[in-house]
Amino acid sequence: MSLTGTKQGHSSLSSVSGSAEASSISTSSRLKYASLGVLVFQTTSLVLTMRYSRTLHTEEPLYLASSAVVCAELLKIVACILLVFRDHSFSVRSLNLVLKEEIINRPLLTLKLAIPSGIYTLQNNLLYVALSNLDAATYQVTYQLKILTTALFSVSMLGKRLGIYQWLSLVILMFGIALVQWPTEVSSSTGEKDLTASSQLIGLLAVLVACFSSGFAGVYFEKILKESKQSVWVRNIQLGLFGLVFGFGGVFTYDRERVLENGLFQGYNNVTWSVVALQALGGLVIAAVIKYADNILKGFATSISIILSTLISYFLLDDFDPTSVFFLGAMLVIAATFLYGCERTPAICTSKV
Repeated sequence: MSLTGTKQGHSSLSSVSGSAEASSISTSSRLKYASLGVLVFQTTSLVLTMRYSRTLHTEEPLYLASSAVVCAELLKIVACILLVFRDHSFSVRSLNLVLKEEIINRPLLTLKLAIPSGIYTLQNNLLYVALSNLDAATYQVTYQLKILTTALFSVSMLGKRLGIYQWLSLVILMFGIALVQWPTEVSSSTGEKDLTASSQLIGLLAVLVACFSSGFAGVYFEKILKESKQSVWVRNIQLGLFGLVFGFGGVFTYDRERVLENGLFQGYNNVTWSVVALQALGGLVIAAVIKYADNILKGFATSISIILSTLISYFLLDDFDPTSVFFLGAMLVIAATFLYGCERTPAICTSKV
């Protein structure tokens, strides 16, 4: 009887252990796909809402992109402080100690984050310029060039080695983006055509600079992360504080007269605040995806976002007339995004996809 009881006890413990492990896996899986779902929503919504807000014709003056960047940084700082507060059992004392220890008492590490923060601030302003001059679908596809710039900076700055899938995907990516940017006849009127071509060139240059800045800042930030063990939320607070400084510098350098005349929040409406909230959410979502998902699923989410942006731009925004060349380029970019996330061995790549 004792042996039977012992066996039953072991069986019961194994059952409980297996149940707990299954529950943990299930929770992890839910968090993974939830974070990817939020990423798709955030990326698609931000691009479309920002494009809509920059082309919306109202009697009020157009809101200042520089002020929207500042508001997004401030909102992100508040959100990260609340997350740190939660991680330390909602203790105000612990929160103060963490912020003092990680930010004030480590000035050199904090100052290192001024570089990526300044570049991210520039990048965020450039995205407004890009979406003021390009339709959402073209912007979304072209902006994937940041995969190439990030890869090149990773090789040169971090000494990373790319596999054959990664190099092949970068070639496909460049070819796909070239097709997306292939010139088409936009108007029979010379004046309108020149204006549109000039606008598209400005938008394209803004995207290209944003891609290079994103690649460098991302790799530089990754290098800092590997040298320290700070919380990701604390690091985002540090980035946000410098972002506020650089953001206000941009406001008063480029838009000082308009701010003095009509205020910092001129032209703000519900759409503008939605853009600000979505932009602030972006950094938090990326952190969650990095924690719970992998590169392949992130590429899958990006691909879905490109498809949704294209469809919505065509059917709802009425500012996008796709061609067969554009669709071919977009498909190549989506394929390159998948391929870049694959591991170096074909077996792993096919099993995960």
